[in-house]
Amino acid sequence: MNAPRVGGSFAVWGGLFSTFDCTMVYLRQKEDPWNSIVAGAATGGFLQMRQGLGAASRSAAFGGVLLALIEGAGIMLNKLTSPPPGLPMEEQLPNVAGMPPGYPPMGQIPGQAQVNAESLGSSTSSSSWFGGLFGGEKEEAGPSDGSKTKVLESFDAPAPPSFEYK
Repeated sequence: MNAPRVGGSFAVWGGLFSTFDCTMVYLRQKEDPWNSIVAGAATGGFLQMRQGLGAASRSAAFGGVLLALIEGAGIMLNKLTSPPPGLPMEEQLPNVAGMPPGYPPMGQIPGQAQVNAESLGSSTSSSSWFGGLFGGEKEEAGPSDGSKTKVLESFDAPAPPSFEYK
């Protein structure tokens, strides 16, 4: 019957890690691997505070190193699985192999103008089916290897609603 204790310990670790990670994002105004590394070190140190300064510092160092290894493996895996920059995209052939030239591509009615998929995507205001309900701003679609530091927007909260009857 060790499962409840292990589950509770994991829940406490996860909650503290998320708290420290979100705090780092707020303080630094950046989303990068350093937030997770510092959050791992802070979580490890915080959980071992009762055993003294030496145990807390060792646990903090171990937590930071562990999260650095995890973040490094994630960046490496991202670089290995992403296509190299600068390679041209494969163009789709207009006709199926074996069809004589002059026939329209499959799925197109003869005499109908050809529809390009890129033009459809750029004419909509949002890439989601919400239609830009939550901002609708498009991000730049540049090559991403997962290790870039992004500066976040400000965290200004909107004014709370007033429930006064007018």
